[in-house]
Amino acid sequence: MHTGSFLSKMFVTGLGLTMAALALVGCSENKAAPSSGGSTASSGSKTKIAFIVKQPEEPWFQLEWKFAGEAAKDLGFDLITIAATDGDQVLPKIENAAAQGAQGLIICTPDVKLGPAIVAKCKERNLKLLTVDDQLVGPDGKFLDVPHVGISAHKIGNTVGQALMEEMKKRGWKPEETAMMVVTYEQLDTARERTDGAIESAEAGGFPKDKIFKAPEKTTDIPGSRDAASVVLTQNQKVKNWLIASMNDTGVMGAVRATESFNIPADRVIAIGINGDSALEDLKKPTPTGLFGSILLQAKRHGYETCKMMYDWITKGQEPPKITYTDGILITRENYIKVLDEQGLPH
Repeated sequence: MHTGSFLSKMFVTGLGLTMAALALVGCSENKAAPSSGGSTASSGSKTKIAFIVKQPEEPWFQLEWKFAGEAAKDLGFDLITIAATDGDQVLPKIENAAAQGAQGLIICTPDVKLGPAIVAKCKERNLKLLTVDDQLVGPDGKFLDVPHVGISAHKIGNTVGQALMEEMKKRGWKPEETAMMVVTYEQLDTARERTDGAIESAEAGGFPKDKIFKAPEKTTDIPGSRDAASVVLTQNQKVKNWLIASMNDTGVMGAVRATESFNIPADRVIAIGINGDSALEDLKKPTPTGLFGSILLQAKRHGYETCKMMYDWITKGQEPPKITYTDGILITRENYIKVLDEQGLPH
């Protein structure tokens, strides 16, 4: 991403002090008890696992750390959480993890092209390596042969496109009165795979190709997506109904805000995001907005299961599978509380 990664403002409402504490832990690179959010557990354990993320302020990564902390507590290893927010920080931070005694490294790097250097550094420091969310690539652009836990970005996008078409049909919208807006950020591979997947499923479902409009965003935040969507809305003011997709919740949230500024009624908009984070803001509102739902990604699997894989690799010699893909669950106003409870997430 994860992207995206699996990439977005997650659970701003509901995580509260736990998430704030996690962000501080990540930035300071200090150890903390699992009760403070999952940075380090079972002090004195001989097994140590480092977990490096690229955006410690993002709730998705905070949740990964939280669930990694639960794994540390359950399995009895020390967890070292470290943030590396740009490519220049990655190798020094890996060195830092090794200096703290880590035997394994789980990483979502800010630059996947550093793959060969990351692999070399881990070999040099005798660190077992597992990637999460974003997969490392070599000089030829091909994925490196490193165990990876991630999301099939294209399939997640397919899920969005399918859900949009199903809801459109339920509402009885006519194709000639409807357009699809896809807020894109195509310079990021994972983002492009998600949006391409959404378009592919919409077309497979019979949606007219010439009624699909891309809205390239310059920045991957709500203002950036709102600006991108406003351009498309300005150029297509006769469209009655709008389907909206993007690489994440933030992308669709900005587009929904744009439809509101154009006075397009909420019941004439079906927006479905990815991540299940920022979307909660709208799903909780007493009056429905154009945001119909989101594909909730499973942070617990990315945090807890990756650590268990690494722990078993270190302690039992059980190397993880080369590729493990997780899937997503559609959450809406009707089911989000039930689904979040099932996933052990706040709401």
